[in-house]
Amino acid sequence: MKKNHHMKDEKRLENEEFEQEIKEDEANNAAQDEALEALKQENQKLKDEMLRAMADSENIKKRCAAEMEKTSKYAISSFAKDLLGVADNLDRALEAVQTSNGADCQALLEGVQLTRQELSHVFEKFGITKMDIVGKPFDPNFHQVIQQISDPSKPAGTVIEQLQTGYMINGRILREAMVVVSKE
Repeated sequence: MKKNHHMKDEKRLENEEFEQEIKEDEANNAAQDEALEALKQENQKLKDEMLRAMADSENIKKRCAAEMEKTSKYAISSFAKDLLGVADNLDRALEAVQTSNGADCQALLEGVQLTRQELSHVFEKFGITKMDIVGKPFDPNFHQVIQQISDPSKPAGTVIEQLQTGYMINGRILREAMVVVSKE
């Protein structure tokens, strides 16, 4: 009977040890599941951060490319503004020579016309264009009013004369036009 009792004790001990091992395995499994879940969350967080960083990098590339394009388009603005005075003086010379009839003036007229034509080609090459504004409504973004004249044949606020030509560079204002505007 002692032997039987002893065997029962051993089996009970084995069962207890087995149950203890199962509890330890379950605890280990739970801890591993928690660790795995934490790793999954951290992995997802890192993926999100990486995607954001890649998107930020792409946005920076796009902004830099746009800024470089803008810079290259408008880098010559200061130079172009200085050339506008040359264009104005050539236009004035053409007007002055056209009003006189001397034979000597004809050669000068042709030379000035060729120079003005070459300057126009350079302007065109760099995206510099004259504003065509006579007969159009006054726009304070593009025109500077020098004088207002009563003209019943035109609606109020219409540009009736251009005193100084306005210019654009690649669609952006380079110099406002100085204009005469109709009033009521």
